[in-house]
Amino acid sequence: MKIGFIGAGTVTRTFGRHLMTAGHTLVVSNSKGPETLIGFVADLGAGATAGTKQQAAECDVVILATRWVSVPAALKGIDWKGRILIDATNAHVDTVPDISLAGVTRSRAALKGRTSSEMVAEMAAGARLVKSISNIPMDWIQDFSPTKPRTVIFTSGDDIEAKKLVIELINSTGFVAIDLGSLAKGGAMHEVGAPLSGLDLHFVRRLR
Repeated sequence: MKIGFIGAGTVTRTFGRHLMTAGHTLVVSNSKGPETLIGFVADLGAGATAGTKQQAAECDVVILATRWVSVPAALKGIDWKGRILIDATNAHVDTVPDISLAGVTRSRAALKGRTSSEMVAEMAAGARLVKSISNIPMDWIQDFSPTKPRTVIFTSGDDIEAKKLVIELINSTGFVAIDLGSLAKGGAMHEVGAPLSGLDLHFVRRLR
């Protein structure tokens, strides 16, 4: 599957490598243009190419991986045409490097009762939005070996089919996606500052 990234930071560098290890290819974009990403995609390796955000947005699945303050500009001008967009952003105050409690409290209050992904869905009209890949720091999933821990990655969304495809994509990387429901209810459980955010959980076995 071809995966597009809007944003070229830690999420793209880390989760992108997990996707490539699983056999997927990447189109990486940023706000400065493909020519600024030559070194970035070379570091990712064969299977990763640099492109414009429009080219990234035309992929099978697109991952929004920018800073929260950059989300409006990153999404501007894209015609989604029903494509799947994974929201991997977190609505924290970017000027607070350690995402302090004070910063989290201010940003959550600014959402006025909505989840951050509901706001992203409004900005990405026409996209089938799923929130995922955002509940843990990327520093925690730096093991790219076949025997890496089966880290839990939470997922929420209103489009059942889109969410199913995202879950299958995450599971293909060796992680375990767990569905928490809708953007409103599920997103409120795993966005930054929520009860299930920042938990290093590993899937071992499930009773059936």
